Amino acid sequence: MASGKDPDPSLGYLTRKDTEVKLPRPTRVKNKTPAPVQITAEQILREARERQEAEIRPPKQKITDSTELADYRLRKRKEFEDLIRRVRWNTSVWVKYAQWEESQKDFNRARSVWERALEVDYKNHTLWLKYAEVEMRNKFINHARNVWDRAVSLLPRVDQLWYKYIHMEEVLGNVAGARQIFERWMNWMPDQQGWLSYIKFELRYNEVERARAIFERFVRCHPKVGAWIRFAKFEMKNGEAGRARNVYERAVEILADDEEAEDLFVAFAEFEERCKETERARCIYKFALDHIPKGRAEDLYKKFLAFEKQYGNREGIEDAIVGKRRFQYEDEVRKNPLNYDSWFDYIRLEESVGNKDRVREVYERAIANVPPAEEKRYWQRYIYLWINYALYEELEADDVERTREVYRECLKLIPHKKFSFAKIWLLAAQFEIRQLNLKGARLILGNAIGKAPKDKIFKKYIEIELQLGNIDRVRKLYEKYIEWAPENCYAWIKYAELEKSLYEIERARGIFELAIAQPALDMPEELWKAYIEFEISEHEFERTRELYERLLDRTKHLKVWISYAQFEASAMEDSNENSDLTEDYLHEKKKQCLQCSRRVFEKAVNYFRTAAPELKEERAMLLEEWLKMEAGFGELGDVSIVQSKLPKKLKKRKQIMTEDGPAGYEEYIDYLFPEETQTTNLKILEAAYKWKKQKVSTDED
Repeated sequence: MASGKDPDPSLGYLTRKDTEVKLPRPTRVKNKTPAPVQITAEQILREARERQEAEIRPPKQKITDSTELADYRLRKRKEFEDLIRRVRWNTSVWVKYAQWEESQKDFNRARSVWERALEVDYKNHTLWLKYAEVEMRNKFINHARNVWDRAVSLLPRVDQLWYKYIHMEEVLGNVAGARQIFERWMNWMPDQQGWLSYIKFELRYNEVERARAIFERFVRCHPKVGAWIRFAKFEMKNGEAGRARNVYERAVEILADDEEAEDLFVAFAEFEERCKETERARCIYKFALDHIPKGRAEDLYKKFLAFEKQYGNREGIEDAIVGKRRFQYEDEVRKNPLNYDSWFDYIRLEESVGNKDRVREVYERAIANVPPAEEKRYWQRYIYLWINYALYEELEADDVERTREVYRECLKLIPHKKFSFAKIWLLAAQFEIRQLNLKGARLILGNAIGKAPKDKIFKKYIEIELQLGNIDRVRKLYEKYIEWAPENCYAWIKYAELEKSLYEIERARGIFELAIAQPALDMPEELWKAYIEFEISEHEFERTRELYERLLDRTKHLKVWISYAQFEASAMEDSNENSDLTEDYLHEKKKQCLQCSRRVFEKAVNYFRTAAPELKEERAMLLEEWLKMEAGFGELGDVSIVQSKLPKKLKKRKQIMTEDGPAGYEEYIDYLFPEETQTTNLKILEAAYKWKKQKVSTDED
């Protein structure tokens, strides 16, 4: 790396030390107190202005004879020529040179300079404009025409050249020449402003027919909505309403599908409105609303609503409001076609109007938006579109075949291997039943069981066959139901209840036996309860006892023990329905009942005391039930048997432990049974004996 003393080529071979900017050292202000005489910024500026030196200006030269003039001109021309040689492409140098020659009244030399400049850059339209202005300023009209003619021939797409050329001819009063120039320009098919300038030119000279002909050419060259509207307004301004209507009609034929068609229809309707043709205007609005996409018809709806409020009756205003709401819904479903709530609102609107074709169209568009993923949560809202569609076809449109087709297509669309909807199957089957097509309903429900079996489908199918009295079909359905869901206790219970209602007791018992033998059940307690109640209703008390014992082998739940004891307490009474029996016999039977119930309670208490001592609350509840039973038997019952076994309720406190450590205490109820009290006393005596023994041995030592 070069040092600061070596010359650097990038600095013109100066050293970096030579090029360093040396700033004066800032002087420290020692006295910071304010001066007695303060100087303002205005005073400083004024003094600087006064001390400023006068500007050095070149001396004024006065030319006194032709020789000095010639020398001056020669010197200036030489300066300009030298300057042009250096910066040939600088347009401003050429312009200054030509303007200087013009100031010397040497027009031939000035033209020569302009021509030389154009040879350098003839595409610069500014040169042409200044050249022509020089000729016009000095009233060389033919020269100016020549310049303009060459300019528009070489640069026909520069509109300013045409405007200036035409303006010059019009100022000179040469209207025919200006028209001829316009015609030359129109052959190049300029933009709309050029055509409108031609039309305004003709109208300035009251040439209406010529202007009309130009408008015809204009709309052919620029078939835009704005051009046609201008044409129609031109005709209307001249009082030609028929011609204006004809223009609008031609425009509608050509531009009905254009993106700006909305503006055309609005202008056409407003024209008819001004002509007091309200029916024509209404028809135009309705035609436009039917043909223009909803996304581009916002202003049109507003105009139509305002029109109906001004000229329409109640029905017309309602139609306009419906149209506006229709537009809003179209906008919503266009932004998010999977927003099914918007589709429901849109369909409800169309149903309120009552146009069947439009309602069907909206339904078809709605159901075409199938959820993107085959997950049930995405389909739950969508499926109601199909349901509403089918109900509409059945109830409102009274079209049975279309309803059947809707259900068929819906069931075909749902991916039944992944998920299904029982509601759709059932609605389709119920529809067929309403049409007295029982075979079709059975076919639908059979397909449902085959493709996507569900509890609702089995229940409804069984209910239908029961109402029809087809017991064999019901049995087959229950068998399929149980085969599909062997753990479903509801199916087993209902099947058994069916057989019981048909007085097929052995079949019902067999079904219950098969049910309780299943390895897994969803509600086993309900099944056992139903089986036990079935045997009790048949007065099979021995079988009932056997069932209770089998149940206790499986579970020792408190409710089972209580239910067993209550059964034993009431079994004998239920069996003696004969009123001819003596009171002694009934008394003896009640005693037996009580003894059986006590045995069950004692067995239960022994189990909770020995096998499950931690279940103190359950044991206490069992003893309370036993006490109620003894009290319920009146004189036969012995309350003292139970009272000696009742526990004491103790209110205790225990510490609450959290992740952060102990967080206070909570109270709970504990039960202290009599045998536990004795055990506690024994433990205290044993501890006292050990203490005494230890103390005696210590004294001896």
